[in-house]
Amino acid sequence: KGDDSEGSVYYLNFKPEQADQWSDLAKKYTDETGVPVTVVTAASGTYESTLKSEMAKDEVPTLFQVNGPVGLASWKDYCYDLKDSDVYKNVESDDFVLKDDSGAVDGIAYVIETYGIIYNKALLKKYCEMDGAVIKSADEINNFETLKKVADDIQAKKDDLGVDGAFTSAGFDSSSDWRFKTHLANLPIYYEYQKDGITDTKAIKGTYLDNYRNIWDLYINNGTCDAKQLSKKTGDDAVAEFTTEQAVFYQNGTWAYGDIADIGNDNLGMLPIYIGAPGEEKQGLCTGTENYWCVNKNASKEDIQATLDFINWCVTSEEGTKMMCSADGMGFVIPFKNNLKSENPLVKRLYSCRLDILHNAI
Repeated sequence: KGDDSEGSVYYLNFKPEQADQWSDLAKKYTDETGVPVTVVTAASGTYESTLKSEMAKDEVPTLFQVNGPVGLASWKDYCYDLKDSDVYKNVESDDFVLKDDSGAVDGIAYVIETYGIIYNKALLKKYCEMDGAVIKSADEINNFETLKKVADDIQAKKDDLGVDGAFTSAGFDSSSDWRFKTHLANLPIYYEYQKDGITDTKAIKGTYLDNYRNIWDLYINNGTCDAKQLSKKTGDDAVAEFTTEQAVFYQNGTWAYGDIADIGNDNLGMLPIYIGAPGEEKQGLCTGTENYWCVNKNASKEDIQATLDFINWCVTSEEGTKMMCSADGMGFVIPFKNNLKSENPLVKRLYSCRLDILHNAI
């Protein structure tokens, strides 16, 4: 560990898609400061169980993640109060922190993410130029009715277009199903919150449940495979189908950029997810976070300080912000002052449209 008086950092990373970048960033920090930083990345879908296991060991994570108030409930007793930390002083707004009733800051968001329907611009343009296409431009897709007409028509013309389906496979595997049982499910819940003025999921009546079913049916009836095969499909399958241009549309978010960048920045676009709700023509992309850093208060004083210094460096230094925000780094939007704008083309789409801040409702 080097000089114990300086402390060390052990970060249990939630995001496997950025595992290599976090390891590179840790090495850069250690080379610059001499402070040891270990990054361990949990496998997809196993973070909570991995965190429980790691917290029971002698060498515990000094930095870990919770996914919002629900996740915090399990780990609140482990959270160091960040209210006097430099990283908290640099956060743009308290909208991006988890506070308790006493004012203690238990967690700070380190990335703001956006999701929607990612599309292949070249394939959609090719479709628009076909005889009988229902639209002439992607800009015409601004509601569920139009999206459905386009998807149905692409599916009917898939052989002529050279694709296997309008949408990538909507797999039921744990590596993929979160896209639909949480992210997609936020849309009907969001619209019900707005319509009824409710703020608690216990008040949900299911007003837009049929809309949820309709968009889900659109995915599975216009996908790259028969719906009966979806139980065997994974997130990797969906990525492969999109990057090899077997599908035009792929529901995911800005965090997926690294997986699909090979098709080219100029070829990536993103549409809002339309479900047929009133007024959705003015809807923006879904934006929020479920990624909050927490510092382990049970770590040594030296390790706590080392961890606080590390995360502040990540979001304020030129080297740290470049790695976190650049297209050849993590491609994040980070909610801190003097943040570099991301070069991620999906994030640029976020900058160019009206935003609906949609915190994870489930």
